[in-house]
Amino acid sequence: MFITFEGGEGTGKSTQIKRLAERLNTLGQHVILTREPGGTFQGEALRQILVTGDTKSWSAEAEALLNYAARDQHLRQIIRPALAAGKTVLCDRYMDSTRAYQGFAGDCPLTLIDALENQIVATTRPNFTLIFDLDPQIGLARAKAQDKGREDRFERKGLTFHQRLRQGFLTIAKADPARCKLIDASQSIDQVAEQIWAQIHV
Repeated sequence: MFITFEGGEGTGKSTQIKRLAERLNTLGQHVILTREPGGTFQGEALRQILVTGDTKSWSAEAEALLNYAARDQHLRQIIRPALAAGKTVLCDRYMDSTRAYQGFAGDCPLTLIDALENQIVATTRPNFTLIFDLDPQIGLARAKAQDKGREDRFERKGLTFHQRLRQGFLTIAKADPARCKLIDASQSIDQVAEQIWAQIHV
């Protein structure tokens, strides 16, 4: 099973993906927990380029290309081998983040993102995508309160960017309701965890 966690800043994805991994491990599943951009040596190097520095360091098109360079390596080295071995893969961000961040919020042409997705992702698509939905003002306040070091480049893009980002994720969820499950991230940590468990066991 391949499950991806998506959503804006401060929505609690990282907390919940760890909780789900622990829960699945107790049931005897072999879980691979990974993230994007990242997951491999090359991907983590590209992550530092993408999530630190000036907000205008890269165009949205360049960000999409960098994300897909990292994703290609991630798929080849981690995700596809794990799925082929019958393991469960939980990934903190995947293809929908590129579509939402660089496409809907950043104005990268969706035709470019479609082409990259078709070529790189191809048939390696999640069984479930959990999209964490939260008012961007609340999410940004939560993110600011966390100690993320220098990984705050996207947080600093401003409220309008994050409002467009939220709408982008909602558009993605509406377009593929069989795969994408909306999670109300405004609830408590335990309540969100139960929402997730209910969704992947429907």
